[in-house]
Order: sequence, then structure tokens, then C-alpha cells
Amino acid sequence: MTEGLSRIRADAGVVVEFPGHVLAAADAAAAKRPGGEHRDRTGERFMTLDPASSVDLDQAFAIELAGDDVVLHYAIADVGWFVQPGDPLDVEGFERGVTVYLPDVRARLYPTVLSEGAASLLPDVDRPAVVFTVRVASDGGLALDGVERAVIRSTAKLAYDAVTADDLPDGFAELHRRIEAAEAARGAPRVEFPEQEIERLDDGRYSLSFRPRLASEEQNAALSLATNLAVAEALYTAGTGLFRVMPDVDERRMRRLRGTARALGLTWPDHVALDAFERSLPRDDPRTSAFLLAIRRAAGGASYEPYREGERPWHSAVAATYAQATAPLRRLQDRYVVEASLSVAAGRAVPDEIAEAFERLPAAMARAEQRANRAERQALDLAEAVALTGREGEIFDAVVIDEGDWGVEVQIVEPAVLARLTARRVDPGDAIRVRLTKADPATMTVEFERVS
Repeated sequence: MTEGLSRIRADAGVVVEFPGHVLAAADAAAAKRPGGEHRDRTGERFMTLDPASSVDLDQAFAIELAGDDVVLHYAIADVGWFVQPGDPLDVEGFERGVTVYLPDVRARLYPTVLSEGAASLLPDVDRPAVVFTVRVASDGGLALDGVERAVIRSTAKLAYDAVTADDLPDGFAELHRRIEAAEAARGAPRVEFPEQEIERLDDGRYSLSFRPRLASEEQNAALSLATNLAVAEALYTAGTGLFRVMPDVDERRMRRLRGTARALGLTWPDHVALDAFERSLPRDDPRTSAFLLAIRRAAGGASYEPYREGERPWHSAVAATYAQATAPLRRLQDRYVVEASLSVAAGRAVPDEIAEAFERLPAAMARAEQRANRAERQALDLAEAVALTGREGEIFDAVVIDEGDWGVEVQIVEPAVLARLTARRVDPGDAIRVRLTKADPATMTVEFERVS
């Protein structure tokens, strides 16, 4: 694994270390202290909710109830306070685009002195942040009430796998319910598929697993979704911004999805829309997982587009105009969207350097996402080959999850492997048995054949 991961980083162009002048710029930026433009909000009860091991904390939240409304104060790491357009950190950021997460090391967007130190919303320390105030009505309607720079002090670092309802503020669960209800009303087919994940163990070995999203993750995601939707609408109304877009499933692909449902033995009435059908499926049925994967592939990929007069940006997965502003420590474009939001909320024109960057960012982000996706996919291929080395000839239970001209894709539960092979007269959702014929870490390949 160690040798293979080094090869993957070199092949994909993933750079871990930073040049000396960038590290020096980060050290200088980390020494800055917030000035008069940051309002003191250290007396408010902000907290974070993330994976237990995370230290690059982009978001903290505080929630209050105001009549029938739930008011979300969403604090985002103020990366724009530390990084200025055109400075060495920004130039390096345009080369990296995103933080790339590999099982042995992270290739960070910004040096750790910022991303895991001075800019991270760690608990029990004062940190500069940009606080978005989002008012959520009883029907899930959103209004961006304010955006301001502030100093906050997170009071708790909560973990997805350990948080309880008592740890969370009043209104947290209700906010999630309202956002989820509004999604259903819009017909948003947002789908979260269980992730294939590599974990480095304490003894240095690696394990593979399929990790479904926890309920706490789904609830926490509603905070980002609400903020990003509110930001997108505010920017669009102001005639500026950078938006995340994804096309709708076209008619041809919709017909194919209906064929996939029939092949899986799922009854999809003609009068029922895709989003309603998807929401009706039982989450513990392997046929549901197969169908959710088919939806994801039918929609195509997401990308970024700057504001264009007369064009309404659209993201089919959320069925709305959508922007991303809530992960500036890990995603380059978010910092620029945050800066534009500050200007719009204050009634100021967006600075020229921000508006100009909106034209360059789509290409930079596309390169970065392609590089990250390639490296992360290859890391999974490597882990599968390593996990199966020496087990050639063994027979495994598998479920067919997709099919195409290239054959079928199957999911093996233990170890958690996705593989392609040739198999006839099978459909997505079918249970089959396969024999491992090859596992080669050097080429990062595994091969199976169907036996029954």
C-alpha cells in the first residue's frame, strides 16, 4: 500500500508538500489577528459536528428559535482573512483546487498551520469566521438575513458517531425536518450512496468497508444545504456569483431508469415522479442501492458556472439554484463565493478580483476534481488488490449493481470490493457467486469470474 500510494500521487500529479515561499506566507498569515471588521460573537454557543478525527474544521453552528422560524447562524472559517487574491497562498490554491484525501496522507489545499491551525474552527479558541444568518420558515423556505465577519469561540467539537440529541441545540432536528420537507416539495432527488472507504488501522494495515451515512451526518448536511441555497439565491438576485450546476436526467435516460427499475423487480407506477419513487424505496434492500447508483450515473457530472444574465443556474440533485460556500479550507472556489456574499449582504459591488476569478475558477476546479477523483479511485483499486492478494481461487458472494456494454459491476461485501466481470442473463440486484482469478497490487487490478 505504501509503495502503491506513492505511485498514485506521482501519476495523478497530487502534491503533498508546499514550496518554501508558500509555507512562509502561511506562517505570516497565521500570525494575523482579527481587526475591527470582525464583530465579537465569542459569547454565543457555537459548536462543530464532524468525523471524530477531523481537525480542518470549516463550519460551526448556533441555532435559535424565533417565533415560527428556526434561525441558523452558520460560521464558516474566514479563509479570506488569511488568503488574498493573487498572493502566494492563492496562486498555490489555484494549482491544487481541493484537498485530496488519501488513506496515508492528505494533500491539503492550504498548509496545516492554517487549515488545521489558525483558520480551523477548533474548540475553546477564538477564531475569525464569516457568519451566515439563515432564517428557515415552517415550510422550509429560506432567507439570508445577514453575512458578517466575526470572532467566534466554538464550545464543543462533536463527532458523528458519538453525538446525542442532548448535545445539540434546540431546533437542530426541526431544522433538518424542514429542509428535508422542502426538498420533497421541490422534487429534489438528492441521493447519498454508501461510500467505499479505506481506513488506516493503528497497526499500519488498511481495511476496506462500505460506510453508509449516519443520521447525524444527514442532519448536519442540512445546515450546509440551507446556507448554500440561501447564498445562491442572494448572489443570483444580485447578478453575480459562481454556481454548482448539474443537468436534469433527460428523457432517454429516464426511460433507461424505468427499465432498470423493472429489471430490479421494483414497481414504479407511470404517474409517480422519480424523486417520489426514490424516496419510497426501502434503504435496507440491495436493490435500492443498485437503483440509487443508476440515478447518480443518469444525472451526469456536476460542474461550476459563473453568473450569466438571463440564465438561471440549475442543480438537478437539489432541484434549485445552488452555490457552495461552506468548505473554504478544502475547496478553493468557496473562499471566493464567501467574499462575494459579504459584499452583496453589505450592499457593495463585488470586488473586481473576485468577479474575475469567477471566470477562471470553473476550469481550475474541473482540473482539481479530476485529479482528486483519479487518485482516490486508484487508491481504492490498490486497496482491493492488496486485500485480495493470496486469495486467488476463493469464491465470494456478490450482488450485481450495474450493467453496461463492458459487462456487469458487482459488490462484494467482505472484503468491501467493487469489481467488473463478464456475466450473462443477470440484472442489477441479482445475487451471484464469483471466483477471484487475479489480484495484482503492482497493476492495481483484480479479476473475477462468475461461477453461479
